[in-house]
Amino acid sequence: MARPLGESHKRFLQTMMVNGIIDGAKARALHRNCCETHSEHYAHDKLDEFIEVINAQLQPMFMQIRKGMSEEDGLQYHALVNMAETDVTRMSTDYADNELELFRKTMDLIVDSDNGTASSTDILNCADSLQTKKLKKRETEHVLNRLVQDKWLNEKNGDYSLSTRCIMEMEPYIRMLYQDQVKVCHICHNVALQCQMCENPTCGIKIHTPCVARYFKGRTDPRCPACEDFWPHEIPDVYRPPSSQSETQSAAKENTAPTPTPRSTAQTRRTRRS
Repeated sequence: MARPLGESHKRFLQTMMVNGIIDGAKARALHRNCCETHSEHYAHDKLDEFIEVINAQLQPMFMQIRKGMSEEDGLQYHALVNMAETDVTRMSTDYADNELELFRKTMDLIVDSDNGTASSTDILNCADSLQTKKLKKRETEHVLNRLVQDKWLNEKNGDYSLSTRCIMEMEPYIRMLYQDQVKVCHICHNVALQCQMCENPTCGIKIHTPCVARYFKGRTDPRCPACEDFWPHEIPDVYRPPSSQSETQSAAKENTAPTPTPRSTAQTRRTRRS
C-alpha cells in the first residue's frame, strides 16, 4: 500500500501544480521549507525518496513529478508531467488546430536544425503554409509568445528551442516521430537537440553542450568518447548555479504561491497555462 501524503508532501505537490517546473536547487530548498513549515522530518539527501511518496499517489491519475536536465545550462529540473498523453494532443484544450499545426512545424524545424533551434523568420514562413488555417504575422507572434509563456518553447534572440519541460513530457513522442533524425546524448542518454556532434563520418555521436563541458573539463587534448578522434568544437565552461542563499530565498517565495482549489487534472492544466 502506498504511503499516505504528509502535509509537507501536499504542500510540495501544490507548489508543483502552480509552477509546473522548478529547477533542482529550488526543489531542494522547497523540500526543506515544506518539511520545516509542517514540523516534519527533513533529510537533505532524501529529496528523491520524498518525491517517490508523492508519485505513488499520483500514479492512478497518470501524473508524475519527473527529473530531467536542461539542454541549455545542464541544470536539473523537476516537472509535473502527464503520463497518459505523450504528444501534442495534450495541448488541444489550450490551442486551436492551426496553432497546434504551427507548433508541430516548429518542432520539425528544431529537430532538422544543426543546433536545436528555429529562427522566428523560418517559423513565420511556415505560418503561410498551414493546412488547417493560415496565420497572419501578428497572430503567429502571439501564438509563439503563448508557447513560451506556457513553457513549451524557449526563446533567445529570436531563436526558439524546445523547453526542458516540453522535452521531459514529450520525449517518447519525439523519439517515435523523429526516430531517424533524433539521437541521444552519448553521455546522459537523453534526447540531444542542442548539442555538439563528432565530425568523424563513421561515428557522428552527439553530446549535449553541458555534458561536453563536464566530460572534457580540464582535458587539453579532447577526444571523442566513442571513436577517439579529436573533438574539434569549442569546449564551454561548466555552468555555475546560483548561491545556496538565493536559492533558499527563491524557493521560499515559490512556496508562498496560493494553494489551488481542488479540481480535475485538465482544469488544473488549463488554469496554469491561461
